[in-house]
Amino acid sequence: MGTITLGVDLAKRVFSVCATDAAGHVLRRQELKREAFAGWLAQQPAGAVVAMEACSGAHHWARRCIALGLQPRIIAAQFVGPFRKSRTTKNDRNDAEAIATAARQGNMRFVPVKSVEQQARLAWHRIREGYKAESLAIGNRLRGLLAEFGFVVAQSDVALRRVLADLDAHDGLPGEFRELLRDLAAHWAQVRERIEACDARIDAHARQDARCMRLRAIIGIGPITADAVVATLGSATDFRNGRQLAAWLGLVPMQHSTGGRARLGTISCRGDG
Repeated sequence: MGTITLGVDLAKRVFSVCATDAAGHVLRRQELKREAFAGWLAQQPAGAVVAMEACSGAHHWARRCIALGLQPRIIAAQFVGPFRKSRTTKNDRNDAEAIATAARQGNMRFVPVKSVEQQARLAWHRIREGYKAESLAIGNRLRGLLAEFGFVVAQSDVALRRVLADLDAHDGLPGEFRELLRDLAAHWAQVRERIEACDARIDAHARQDARCMRLRAIIGIGPITADAVVATLGSATDFRNGRQLAAWLGLVPMQHSTGGRARLGTISCRGDG
């Protein structure tokens, strides 16, 4: 029964499932709501392969599959696209079948299943990136508002904070507008404090992990990068050597080779940003 491959197109509420046999023939298709899908997984034979695209919730369902004795396979979305029968007709049924077909390929690369601890550590990095984007947006908003009244601020946070700290010295600003700027500046300060809190927590994680400490011994690697690498890769056993890891991160040149002639381009940077 381990030859059964189940392709699942994950969603928030309704999941599309495609079951294939050892020869790749479609046995059945069905649509399941979230609660029904959890019960359906428990009814599948032990050893069945459950394939799904790497997306929000994929690692959660992969861990559920492992607990039920199933074999989860998480596939990057770009590897599933070529197996979709129609490039112009994309729907959940076609996606589920393409996922099942891709999972049966002998040379397919799968995404390692992350543990709960890994995802919790990565959540700090994602939240931090969100705060950084919000901080930049608020700073640009403040500069734009000040520019409307003829005050052009240099492109640095220090210069902007200096202007905001001395608003009363500018007679050309209406009183009500100054209060608005102060409120927005206070919100900006809170976001920066959140970033610093994330930095402190990530640094604490890195100090408590021996793998992070080994990475930090490399010149240019700090606590944020070290913790992000460890939380993303886990044990990194899916990579046979450092060159494969470098290629996965996009730290290798692009290649356009043909006819035995190797042509290398610039660094691809096509990895996990």
